[in-house]
Amino acid sequence: MGDPAGVGPEILLKALADPEIAPLARWIVVGDREVLALAEGITGRKLEGAQFVAAAAVPDFAFGRLDARCGQAAIEFVRIATGLCLRGEADAMVTAPLNKEAVTLSGRTFSGHTEYIAELCGASESRMLLASERLSTVHVSTHVPLRNACALDTGRILRTIELGHDAMKLLGFDKPRIAVCGLNPHAGEHGLFGAEDQEFIVPAIAAAQAKGIACSGPHAGDTIFLQASRGAYDLVVAMYHDQGHIPMKLIDFEGTVNISLGIPIIRTSVDHGTAFDIAGKNLADPRSMKQAIRMAARMAAARSRERQESLVRE
Repeated sequence: MGDPAGVGPEILLKALADPEIAPLARWIVVGDREVLALAEGITGRKLEGAQFVAAAAVPDFAFGRLDARCGQAAIEFVRIATGLCLRGEADAMVTAPLNKEAVTLSGRTFSGHTEYIAELCGASESRMLLASERLSTVHVSTHVPLRNACALDTGRILRTIELGHDAMKLLGFDKPRIAVCGLNPHAGEHGLFGAEDQEFIVPAIAAAQAKGIACSGPHAGDTIFLQASRGAYDLVVAMYHDQGHIPMKLIDFEGTVNISLGIPIIRTSVDHGTAFDIAGKNLADPRSMKQAIRMAARMAAARSRERQESLVRE
């Protein structure tokens, strides 16, 4: 459900009420039942044909209000859903937005969904993939200071390429074409604008190519996203948060889905925030939630096929 005070309850109801979305899976909704009832009254949609798992309730609740209790409840929803996936009781999870400030007010150190879910899964190498029909981008680093993001590591870049490659195969790309961004302007201009591109990124690309991955670069960040959006590449590897997020949100904000990589479960999410300013007003657009649901179902089906094929080979 995400933060109860945000648009999460509204967009999940609107998405699951769509006759094209409802049949894609057997749905389990984790959240606050009373908040969901309020959202049903506001949207005129009822949660039908889905199992509901009731979790932390928030007394004296109000939509659109920053509340530490809502932050704590949102974290609890994610913990429960992650557990369902880890135990094999669910094939994938889709998360509505939570509010980092509300979570922090609850007393928890928190940098984002991806990192928290990775912690729950015992994974140490999580990455964020943003995917839409026009463009997909995976990030070498995300929620860290830019100064830290510029301290590149060849092994981390290589692992990011590998995780992105595997994720794109789950999304239906048989041999993904991957473009790797440079860090510096013009990818360093042969050392004129910095040595990091040649020192750290070039060896990572060479190592990925040696493993049979179709990747190239380092490419200038100011042109490669345009080329990829026009079909030249299936995936772009961005070196840091804004390098990848800005073009993704500019090109297709509503249709972009956040996918966690490097964890043993499938997790997708909307790529927008809690939107407290419109929460509880029946104004929230469910398109990103619908796309996140579609991608989760698509990836779960692909993983199921992979397992079946593996069993046949054995």
